[in-house]
Amino acid sequence: MGKLCLFVDRISQPSRAIVIFCLANGIAMEESEVDLLKGDHKKAEYKAINPMGLVPAIDDHGFYLFESHAILRYLSSAYPDVADHWYPADVKKRAQIDCILDWHHTNLRPGSGGLTINRVAAPLLGRPLDEKAAAESEVLLKASIKRIDTLWLNKEGSFLTGNEQPSIADLSLACELMQVEFLGEEYKSELLSPHPKVKHWLDAVEKALAPHFGDVHQKLKAGALAFRK
Repeated sequence: MGKLCLFVDRISQPSRAIVIFCLANGIAMEESEVDLLKGDHKKAEYKAINPMGLVPAIDDHGFYLFESHAILRYLSSAYPDVADHWYPADVKKRAQIDCILDWHHTNLRPGSGGLTINRVAAPLLGRPLDEKAAAESEVLLKASIKRIDTLWLNKEGSFLTGNEQPSIADLSLACELMQVEFLGEEYKSELLSPHPKVKHWLDAVEKALAPHFGDVHQKLKAGALAFRK
């Protein structure tokens, strides 16, 4: 039987989340790189896999799926060796994770992604920089970080909603926040300095998922460093 196939680009936040999840859970997989900067996601052969023309997507022995949160939920449920803490069987705990994941798409993601693209990365995609849009995204990003701090890190556990081990929500949000590496480590430190609980949480996610979290983020860090030179 073949392996699960991931269609990803590690420069992409949700792509990294899927790769890290598979590595952390020992899911046999192979990566098929969809190079966003080369426009691979716009090619007909890729759109036959994901009509949206976005990454990530998966092929699980003929079952195709896209949208990172749907993929994380699916893998958590379909692979029996995945520990319960990732996406608990308890419906109330699962609903809390779903709540965070749904919130992410209209808050943290457009905040982080909009800021990094419009302030520094747009030329890589053939688009002009847009400081007005970047500033608006930055406001949303800072509000989102404050929300994480006050709403989901207000209990004793190191992870979201007071858990002692990471969930797919921790993984998705942590990968999203790491995207600000494009703006430099100093900017990232300033961004998180008013929220030490968020900094502690991000460190806890990286530690819990070592070495995979750091390894999978190497392309992002190298690309961000090269872009700023």
